[in-house]
Amino acid sequence: MTTALARVSELDRYMAQISRYPVLDAAQEQELARRWRDFNDVDAAHALVTANLRFVVKIANEYRGYGARILDLVQEGTIGLMQAVKKFDPDRGYRLLTYAVYWIRTYIHGFLMRTSRMVRIGTSRAHRKLFFKLRALKGKLAAKGITEYDDVVDQVNLETGVSREDIEEMDTLLTRSDTSLDTPMEASGVALAEVMPAEGPTQEELFADMEVEADRAALLQRAMSELIPREREIIEKRYFVDPPIQLKDLGKEMGISKQRVSQLERRALKKLRQSMGQEQLLVQ
Repeated sequence: MTTALARVSELDRYMAQISRYPVLDAAQEQELARRWRDFNDVDAAHALVTANLRFVVKIANEYRGYGARILDLVQEGTIGLMQAVKKFDPDRGYRLLTYAVYWIRTYIHGFLMRTSRMVRIGTSRAHRKLFFKLRALKGKLAAKGITEYDDVVDQVNLETGVSREDIEEMDTLLTRSDTSLDTPMEASGVALAEVMPAEGPTQEELFADMEVEADRAALLQRAMSELIPREREIIEKRYFVDPPIQLKDLGKEMGISKQRVSQLERRALKKLRQSMGQEQLLVQ
């Protein structure tokens, strides 16, 4: 049996196993999440994980061209899902998967960067971004009519600062043949294409955006730690909950006037802007 067929067979068997777990509706998910959070109900946590495993496969398939076995990616994504379940707050008003996508992708990204042959090329920020962004860059150049290989490499080199040699090695890795996505898997009868993500931004583009957002989030977290407790509480309840608490209601909760809450909010935002070196933050 060829390696490609073996991989399809492995994924086929796995999909058949996880398809037995029902998808949860919002009410079921909320109940299970509260049982886990409030009572450490391991069975509830297990149910939350297994109900979302098919979505881990869907996300893992976005990375099928990066040289790793699909089930290794699924395994790493599942660890991310478990972390998401562990930290999920059912009272925040959003579904588990909305929160879990970040954790699933983060663990898959980490696995790829630890195990890929591209780690030998370099570990700079530019190299890491190019690892996930090269396909998108090539597509943009093709749209401009730049398709000659040497010209493409030259343009990518100019835009990223990564050496021609490293770009060529990375391109060789990323253009290796993929498993056919239209081949139905024997046990489940589901084609890989059916668990692929819908049309939208490419994973390469999403990763580049994610790095920027991760940096900004870290900066914001440090800035938040510099606020006094009352200021931090106001910012958290005004900007990090959905729906945000109104000034009047927050004033009653804190035992101060609406006007005082507004003053503290403006002062806290000014501090955050100064700490982050930004002209705009959270609100205009």
